[in-house]
Amino acid sequence: MRIRFKAWARPELEASPFYLEEAEEQKGKWRELFPKDQPLYLELGCGKGAFISQMALNHPEINFLAVDLVDAMLGIAKRKIEELYRAEGREVDNIYLTRYDIERILNILSKEDKIERIYINFCNPWPRGKHHKKRLTHTRQLQKYREFLVDGGAIYFKTDDDSLFTDSLKYLEEAGYQIEKMTKDLAKEKDFWKNVVTEHETMFSEQGICIKALIARKIQRKEETNE
Repeated sequence: MRIRFKAWARPELEASPFYLEEAEEQKGKWRELFPKDQPLYLELGCGKGAFISQMALNHPEINFLAVDLVDAMLGIAKRKIEELYRAEGREVDNIYLTRYDIERILNILSKEDKIERIYINFCNPWPRGKHHKKRLTHTRQLQKYREFLVDGGAIYFKTDDDSLFTDSLKYLEEAGYQIEKMTKDLAKEKDFWKNVVTEHETMFSEQGICIKALIARKIQRKEETNE
């Protein structure tokens, strides 16, 4: 999704107590940032924050880290988080935002961070073949996620794009993940997961486009048991 430049975004992010600029310095130590020692979930490409803000608010028993590359997106997400928490009279204490290129995610996360769940919502489908390796669900990226996702940890994935969804099934198998659950029409399966509807999801549903979703779990490989 393209978004106009927001001059206010960078100053507001830098002043925010739940935004971290120097992500590389926090590698292996993300859990130390949070006041409570509890499971840590990650959203890759958080966009305007509709999903992660509601998830964090609904689940105070979970810590959340949201990553995006665009200041304007993160700035809007930051304001959304503040608005929701303020309305509930709560302090923002279980979520952090950071700006980073997800293709280089291993520069900021390691196995010591013990990520238990990854959310990927409506990422760029990169439809042209020569760009497929840029997909957040491509085999190359999924291999990277194995480095910091705990054994048995899960990837929760949603998309409107048929081709991306079909290809992602193959990518996940290649990278050592097992599909635990999947649907090609999320709206018809209310109990599929405790879903938070994003602006993308609403827009596509109104256009009559079915939302595809899956849960895939990391399988421990033989070579990893000897490490």
